[in-house]
Amino acid sequence: MLTQQEQRHVYYDRDLKIEAYNLSGIVQKFPNHFHEYYVIGFIEGGRRHTWCKKGEYDVSAGDMILFNPHDHHYCAPINGELLDYRAVNIGVDVMKNAVREITGREYTPYFTENVVFHSDITKSISDLYSAIVECRPRLEKEEALFFLLDQILQEYAAPFEEADVSKPNRQIRILCEYMEEHFAENITLDDLLSMTDFGKSYLLRSFTKQTGVSPYRYLQAIRLDRAKKFLEEGIPPVEVADMAGFSDQSHFTNFFKEFIGLTPKQYQRIFTEAEAVVPEEDECGS
Repeated sequence: MLTQQEQRHVYYDRDLKIEAYNLSGIVQKFPNHFHEYYVIGFIEGGRRHTWCKKGEYDVSAGDMILFNPHDHHYCAPINGELLDYRAVNIGVDVMKNAVREITGREYTPYFTENVVFHSDITKSISDLYSAIVECRPRLEKEEALFFLLDQILQEYAAPFEEADVSKPNRQIRILCEYMEEHFAENITLDDLLSMTDFGKSYLLRSFTKQTGVSPYRYLQAIRLDRAKKFLEEGIPPVEVADMAGFSDQSHFTNFFKEFIGLTPKQYQRIFTEAEAVVPEEDECGS
């Protein structure tokens, strides 16, 4: 069965403070969503039809994937082929610190390409991934990270302020900020309407066009990011579900696994059970 072939691994490195991610034997579709962090990944095997922002791509082995925070994307298999994908997830603060060390400048980078076909840089991603998974010495991991980022910053990134980035208008930004601040509340469409002069249909169309996701999907992505942080702090998943604004534990667990690939408990073990042998996730670092 296809489900028996699936492998989903997440490794957190305490030295670098980044995640290494592996999905293999995966045939499922991934719905439209975004992350609060940078993603640098590559296709090891299989083919996918991928949508990111306004672009569509058929990606296959050797292609590099670059997502900025809030780049909405989704993908589906081509001809039922099984996906083998590896990536590193880098938080904004970690990325900005690395940029300062590499360039001597203070800026937030923006990836100017989402897909780079047949990229030689995939070897550097694989080297960093392996260094994290195999818990290699800190110096080796740091070298692998900085070597990778140096290549990408030179070829496929620009300071956010200088990049040609389409930003939501002021009213849509107000709605985004409201949901980011009140994510745990039972936000309604009427709540959002009260902050604009839009009608319901226009608000939904305008928000989705400008952010790439619907208001509900935006809110759920924010809740998911906050839930990850709560889990990393050791808060029990049953409490996290309520703190992050999910309607119940079952909804939280299903949603979390759909987008992260692990259950909340499995994800939390990366941070709270460093000595435990957990088949789907692990932790490295001093």
